[in-house]
Amino acid sequence: MTTTDRSRWIALYVLCAGMLTIVLGVTVVNVALPNIQTDLGFSPSSLAWVVNAYLIAFGGLLLLAGRLGDLLGRRRTFLFGLVVFCGASIVCGLSQTQLTLVNARFVQGCGGALTSAVILGMIITMFPRPQEQAKAIGVFAFVASVGGAVGLLAGGALTQAINWHWIFFINVPIGMTTAVLARRHVKDEAGAGVAGGVDVSGALLVTSALMLGVFTIVKPAAEYGWGSGRTLGLAALSTALLAAFVGREATAANPLMPLRIFRSRNVCGANIIQVLGVAGMFATFFLGALYVQKVLYYDPLKIGFAFLPVSALMGILSLRYTDRLTARFGARQVCTTGLILMAGALALFAQAPVGGGYWLHIFPALAITGLGAGLCFPPLMGLAMSGATAQDAGLTSGLINTTGQVGGALALAMLATTTSARTAHLSATGQSSAAALTGGYHLGFWISAALVLGGVGVALTVLRTPDASAAPAAGELARVDGPAQDVFACGSSDSPLQVGPCERATVSSAATSKELDFQNTMSIQGFRCGQGRDEWQNGQ
Repeated sequence: MTTTDRSRWIALYVLCAGMLTIVLGVTVVNVALPNIQTDLGFSPSSLAWVVNAYLIAFGGLLLLAGRLGDLLGRRRTFLFGLVVFCGASIVCGLSQTQLTLVNARFVQGCGGALTSAVILGMIITMFPRPQEQAKAIGVFAFVASVGGAVGLLAGGALTQAINWHWIFFINVPIGMTTAVLARRHVKDEAGAGVAGGVDVSGALLVTSALMLGVFTIVKPAAEYGWGSGRTLGLAALSTALLAAFVGREATAANPLMPLRIFRSRNVCGANIIQVLGVAGMFATFFLGALYVQKVLYYDPLKIGFAFLPVSALMGILSLRYTDRLTARFGARQVCTTGLILMAGALALFAQAPVGGGYWLHIFPALAITGLGAGLCFPPLMGLAMSGATAQDAGLTSGLINTTGQVGGALALAMLATTTSARTAHLSATGQSSAAALTGGYHLGFWISAALVLGGVGVALTVLRTPDASAAPAAGELARVDGPAQDVFACGSSDSPLQVGPCERATVSSAATSKELDFQNTMSIQGFRCGQGRDEWQNGQ
């Protein structure tokens, strides 16, 4: 491994540490909510704002944060987000009133969005070669999955051993250490800049639309139902704002979100699957945790240990095997297999009885979920980023994060309302509390399985394996004669090689030779990186 390669992998680990900080900040809160409620006097309805305040800020700002990274510099955005997140974590830990905690959680969500939105964008620009990129995304997925498990365990342990305040303080040393290492090891690349103007109207429209949309899902939809006038009115307003944003981007000279990124079937399909797949994962963790807590009476620490198989198996696959399987069978096939396994796991969960045993009824479903998620999400991330250019990598990264967040929020609101209604109906028929709860959870698992199967349908009909038929035959070399130091990325025919910025370059191979003029960037379809900075070889 060369010095350059080593520095890239060190930078990847630093970025993953930043993602770990954000994941910890989200998951540790869940197990401490009962203690927070007791200590600060939250009512059951107001307690939800400890979670919702974060979700609204995080989900609403992801897309804008990704674009800010493209314009102002992704490392700069990453570091600023970490500082905001850690500062807000300190305020959360020191909170003695409900208002202080909720407001700090909103600011924490803003910091989390700024940091996490640009990570995938930095990864794909650091690792442009498909095989390396798949491995790097696997490491990222491994850290994200392990972070979820660590968060559950740390939240339970800190809450029981000390108090809930420390679940927020734990973010600070990890985040600040990551920031120091990022300044040292992550390359500082200038953003595209704002000389061409900033799409302020687009930024306001999309942020307002997403924040209002997330609020509608987590508040009125969850409390009053999807058919209530309040829910429908806010949903209509959010949709109108989003439509106005799309109209603005179609005509803006320097749009916040260039609509060209949606020309790729893989980008569109991957984002749709992200919504449906994340909904299935939320069902596993949300309904599964409620089942083992309220029906089987697990304590918070035991819940954390019970769900370890999901994170462990997902992490092992992501880190060591999924990239190889993707190279062998293709991203679409591996992703589809993972989705089928996830749907099967949810169907297994829907069979768990009132007196279910861990090894017989819970562990098999969790293990299959881990296998499915480990196969599905790493190649899905690669497909979602496949249409990204160097100028749009942060935006595309923010988009896939946004769709995942929206999928989670939708799942949470939908499952909460449907399972509660089913439980109330079963209780009214005279069933015991445990039986009614279990019946409600069963319905939620079946609905989630259907959503994941919808993702299978999208994968089979929308996703495409990259086609290099338009490029020179495999094995041919192509050379760009020009300032080689200006070449900064490459990929398959579905994720074009990017050259620039320079005034002129000559592309030649055994089959073709032509001169290209461009001012900013130019896509050259179907080439793969070779040994030199200015050589590429076609082929998958």
